[in-house]
Amino acid sequence: MLSSAPRPASPDALFAPDAALLQRYDGAGPRYTSYPPATAFTDHFGPDQLTQALSRSNAPGRALSLYVHIPFCRRICFYCGCNRIATRQTAMAEPYLERLTREMALMRRHLDGDRMVEQLHWGGGTPTFLNLDQMSRLIDTLGAHFTLSDRPDRDFAIEIDPREANVYTLRHLQSLGFNRLSLGVQDLNLRVQKAINRVQPRELSENLIDEARRLGFRSLNLDLIYGLPHQSVASFADTLDQIIDMAPARLSIFNYAHLPERFLPQRRINSADLPDTATRLAIQCMTVTKLTQAGYVHIGMDHFARPDDSLAVAQREGQLQRNFQGYTTHAHCDLIGLGVSAISQVDDTYAQNAAQLEAWQGAIDSGQLATCRGVRLSADDRLRRHVIHRLMCDMRLDIDAIEATFGINVSYYFENVFEKLATFRRDGLIEYDKHSLMVTPMGRLLIRQLAMAFDTRLTAEGRQRFSRIL
Repeated sequence: MLSSAPRPASPDALFAPDAALLQRYDGAGPRYTSYPPATAFTDHFGPDQLTQALSRSNAPGRALSLYVHIPFCRRICFYCGCNRIATRQTAMAEPYLERLTREMALMRRHLDGDRMVEQLHWGGGTPTFLNLDQMSRLIDTLGAHFTLSDRPDRDFAIEIDPREANVYTLRHLQSLGFNRLSLGVQDLNLRVQKAINRVQPRELSENLIDEARRLGFRSLNLDLIYGLPHQSVASFADTLDQIIDMAPARLSIFNYAHLPERFLPQRRINSADLPDTATRLAIQCMTVTKLTQAGYVHIGMDHFARPDDSLAVAQREGQLQRNFQGYTTHAHCDLIGLGVSAISQVDDTYAQNAAQLEAWQGAIDSGQLATCRGVRLSADDRLRRHVIHRLMCDMRLDIDAIEATFGINVSYYFENVFEKLATFRRDGLIEYDKHSLMVTPMGRLLIRQLAMAFDTRLTAEGRQRFSRIL
């Protein structure tokens, strides 16, 4: 259940980020919601490979996670790089929902019926684009094809645009079984909001947060973005002060990736209005310091959580995981992605649906899954995925445990990696001996850079397809 502000952090948990060091390590790289990253997916992987993986994944007691992509938005935010369709007509969603039903049936054929769905996430786009009746029908359809958990510890989350929702929306979502909310805020400064075409007064978010607390939602996440036009250290600090007053359980604070050559809406943003590299780094350093002082735990990369939130608890207990929803406590589940562009993580494979609506529709209409690319992991991929995800989730590596689990000599297997890590150690990003590797507070800010040391699939050309680390 949502509660009041976080406890203050202990003084030894605080540190002063070194902006000069951060700038030296800045560059582009994967976020490692998967390993191998999506750039390694191949179009030689199709529906047959996914259905085989689905069948292999069936095991007694093995749970499921469902992701449903709702691509519709009433308005386009200029910073957006998501797969979305701009329309104000909710009727436009009807054919899409009908095809989602058929996609569920196609998936369900290959899954044991008693597999429990412990995690459900609706993303987009804007899931709250759907009207209340459409939301009800979608959850009913999911319940007809899958066994949805009703346990209190289930994790049923939905992304919300506060401009498109109200207290009645939250009450309806609660009645449908959702117990977690993620609100897109981005920035509370009006000048910044106008520049990104997302004018959203504080009261819209605050009213929803208050109602969520009253209704007893288990957790609330707010999304913010730094690096947007007209942002400064002072303006973003003011936004953070207001957010801290709202006391959300979790915060996701992303670095804006300006790629107008790939994302057409971003061409509406004047590059000259974007903060320079030094300002972006100063914003990030200020953010880490301010949130840590306010009692939030820096989970890793751009995620913060209160000490009593399940993410922080899972990290302390070594149970934190990572999948395409980011940090999670449910990555032990096979992930089924439904809808255009959705990605599944099943058994030892990753599979992505067609990213273009017409191609996805065409596949479903022909009676087959819309998988268009993916990859099956090799033994080396599985080892490196384990190492990268444990590094990003635990901020440490238990070298003895890795050797026992995979039957390798870590120093020998990763000989070239440790040559790279020696530089990180000299710069104070990590500490290690023959038994373990620990990431320092400064290293948490560069965890993607540390993870890339273990990535053998990442090329210099492929690296440029990712957002910048800082």
